Amino acid sequence: MTNPSPNDSAKDSTASDGGASHIMLQRRFAPYFWTQISGAANDNLFKFAVTIMLTYHVSVSWLPPEMAGVVINGMFIVPFLLLSAVSGQMSDKFEKARFMRWIKTVEIGIMALAAYGLVYQHVYILLLCVLLMGIHSTVFGPVKFAYLPQVFHGTALVSSNGWVEMGTFVAILLGNMAGGFMAGIEGSGYHYVAASCVVIAMIGRLCSGLIPPTSVASPELKLDWNPIAGTIENLKYAFHDLHVFKSILLISWMWFFGAVYLNIFPVFAKEILRGDEQVATLLLGVFSIGVGFGSVLCGWIGKKGLNVLKLVPVGAAGMTVFSVLLYFSTHNLNATHLLALHEFVSLPANWLLIAGLFLLSMSAGLYSVPLYVLIQQKTPKTHSARVIAANNIMNAIFLVASSLLTGLLIAFSTVPLIVLFLAIANAIFVFIVMRSDHSYITEMREPME
Repeated sequence: MTNPSPNDSAKDSTASDGGASHIMLQRRFAPYFWTQISGAANDNLFKFAVTIMLTYHVSVSWLPPEMAGVVINGMFIVPFLLLSAVSGQMSDKFEKARFMRWIKTVEIGIMALAAYGLVYQHVYILLLCVLLMGIHSTVFGPVKFAYLPQVFHGTALVSSNGWVEMGTFVAILLGNMAGGFMAGIEGSGYHYVAASCVVIAMIGRLCSGLIPPTSVASPELKLDWNPIAGTIENLKYAFHDLHVFKSILLISWMWFFGAVYLNIFPVFAKEILRGDEQVATLLLGVFSIGVGFGSVLCGWIGKKGLNVLKLVPVGAAGMTVFSVLLYFSTHNLNATHLLALHEFVSLPANWLLIAGLFLLSMSAGLYSVPLYVLIQQKTPKTHSARVIAANNIMNAIFLVASSLLTGLLIAFSTVPLIVLFLAIANAIFVFIVMRSDHSYITEMREPME
């Protein structure tokens, strides 16, 4: 392994105290943060705009409009299953700041091609770019989380993870909203989407150029391009530390839990709450902001010197309790027509529902951030990116499972019952994973490093 440069050592030596200034003003974090956020925003702006195009504006015989979202999301997720393993290896083999710059440079090229497809409404090019952006996000995934434990430790690591989690969910929300808004502009909407995608990619590349260099974790590592063998190897290594593997399972469950909610929001808003498209967008916004708030709150609690790992069971309990409350809040809704947003928020009963959804998603933020921190702290820096890649593989598996299960539940059940099922399943899953090994509970109770 190469030795860290003097500058790296100086940065690492100050990482534990969080520095004299706020984390968002520190060079070791701010450029990285905006690099990550720009990518998340661009992914979702582009994907949602293409989904709107293929659902409302462009018809192709081989892709029914109602399947456009499923196909696009599927094409985006597939690379996480196939390429996460080698992506983790590359993140450990190469210097992380330079590697992020390579990735963001490629994003500019992808978005330039996507701009052509958007302007001329070329479906095959757009779907190719969805796949390429999925590959781009797969490659970027391990390095974005493996970078943090190299420059932050202790409570500063908790705070940095909290800000990244918050920023990611807000970027997802704003990207979806911006993509939908611009795609709906008659005449020139997709020209605005094209320009925005290229500009955001360029901003991300500029920010990545300001990320300070880090030491190389495993320069001698040989890349294994076999996706099956690499995936098995990554999962086997993650399984060596049972606490890390359990944390990966719990994180993947959180993505499963959240994905089911995101999948049912449109039908939940229309069929149960009797609200229009803006009400569905409100639910998405409240959910995203709640997760972000919980993530930042977790970082604030960590800076106070408290053990944030204790927040995992608290967050899990909140996810179940507030899901049950959300189920009961859907009773006795008797709107006779689809409510516009101003009509929906004017009803006092709906404010209770909104508050419950916010607290539910805030609980998910409190639940997830400590698990990422535990993985980063328990994994040797020589293998951190590969373990994060294993986490991404499990996340993708759980996300695919959530889509399949949501489709089955919607076909054979009602949305309120799905919410109740999710509450019960969450309690059972978290209880089984955490109680199956008493030492994992002990880990939650011990002070953080």
